[in-house]
Amino acid sequence: MPSSQTPSIAGYALDPTAVRPALKDAEIVRIAPDELRATLMRLRDEGCSMLLDIGAVDYLARVPRFDVVYHLLALPTAPASVAEVGTPRRLRVLVGVPGERPQVPSVSDLWACADWAEREVYDLFGIVFDGHPNLRRIQMPEDWEGHPLRKDYPLRGPAREATPRPAFALKSNVPAGAPPSGKVSEALRRQIARVRGDEER
Repeated sequence: MPSSQTPSIAGYALDPTAVRPALKDAEIVRIAPDELRATLMRLRDEGCSMLLDIGAVDYLARVPRFDVVYHLLALPTAPASVAEVGTPRRLRVLVGVPGERPQVPSVSDLWACADWAEREVYDLFGIVFDGHPNLRRIQMPEDWEGHPLRKDYPLRGPAREATPRPAFALKSNVPAGAPPSGKVSEALRRQIARVRGDEER
């Protein structure tokens, strides 16, 4: 629901849902984490029986930092016209989640399809879904460090961020059509060894 008080920093809205125009094909509902299960159960009972997807967004400078977004669809359950079938009720339920302890209750017991969607949000954003039966990574390896879709995640990943960037390995330094020679990778290997203090082999 749009808020009359939209916090901002340097002219950027920290809560885009408060300033974006209304969507023609979807209602947007903003709730608190402790209202999540009761709200989704009520909406399911009102006809929003299909959970299409669960996603998340990281608004790094905003409080609360994350939004978990539930996309719901209500299809007609009685004989309906083509127009009614073609324009079902769509809802987006947004839940603001704090950055220090990002947790929301799982809804995998309400919709079986929430299982992998919650795992994906956990894997990529680090948001914990309390009560999930098997909350573990689904895209990244089990030993992966951090959560790649967070805005403060290192661009080259945590392991490679400590590795120096070679100034010579730019595409502009390589003429078009030049066959690979292996010189760049060898020079990079020597530069990394020099920075790490390893002896040349």
